[in-house]
Amino acid sequence: MSRRLPPLNSLRAFEAAARYLSFTKAAEELHVTAAAVSQQVKALEEYFEVQLFRRLTRALMLTDAGQSVLPLLQEGFDKLAEADQLLRNRQDERVLTVSVPPSFGAKWLVPRLDRFRQTHPEFDVRIDATDVKVDFKRDDTDIALRYGRGNYKGLVTESLLSEFVIPVCSPALLHGKHPLKTPRDLRHHILLHVEWKMENEAAPNWRMWLRAAGVEDIDSDRGPRFSLETMAVQAAGEGQGVALASSALVEDDIASGRLVRPFPDTKKHETEFCYYVVYPKIHLERSKVKAFRDWVISEVKS
Repeated sequence: MSRRLPPLNSLRAFEAAARYLSFTKAAEELHVTAAAVSQQVKALEEYFEVQLFRRLTRALMLTDAGQSVLPLLQEGFDKLAEADQLLRNRQDERVLTVSVPPSFGAKWLVPRLDRFRQTHPEFDVRIDATDVKVDFKRDDTDIALRYGRGNYKGLVTESLLSEFVIPVCSPALLHGKHPLKTPRDLRHHILLHVEWKMENEAAPNWRMWLRAAGVEDIDSDRGPRFSLETMAVQAAGEGQGVALASSALVEDDIASGRLVRPFPDTKKHETEFCYYVVYPKIHLERSKVKAFRDWVISEVKS
């Protein structure tokens, strides 16, 4: 049996105006004009052929008819809101939001993400690429991957990847007038810097690497700076210089031959930083979070 329903927009306008006893305040809530609310209420009164408000000089009053119907309308809108939330929650159960640093997301996570989708087709992954500290209570984030020392108070923090930094460049720089054979050959080439790492004394940078390699007569600060590590890696691949990059971010480029390690015999420079899986303990009760957490850790071990 089909339902005969009055205009829903008019019902919304009446319910809001009845709560506030004001067309102006109802209009603010509904993001329309007061005149539009008044017109919708008038249309509803004509539909029912009954007066719902007494319009006084500077006030509104509900008529007996308006007062009798208002509680039923409010209950109906509450039920609609409940149904809306139920459907949204079902949608939220399917969508997994992962916060990840942009460079790590682009170079490490995204190339592997299809394996998670194949294993868990029931979940849709939403990637939030940011280095900003996650507020799990405020942000719509299920789980995060972060780079740092692992100081995330009140959150579960699991080590994912230790970081090693290595010089990388285009294969073309291994040949030519000044081929790269030893670290001392860097004097003839452009050094590519990741700016935020240069600003952090504990983060790996060219000054540290050159000192560890026993090279002290090269200006370690010269060369262009990039705010994203992926940009420095891209420039290295284009033959614009030599980048000092996280091994986790360039392993696929090295495997494909796009990048090479010009000094493969030099020791990898391990840092005190690490990539971590971070999440509130209660989030692990969500099947989508547990699935992703288990998968990303297994990716590192495989």
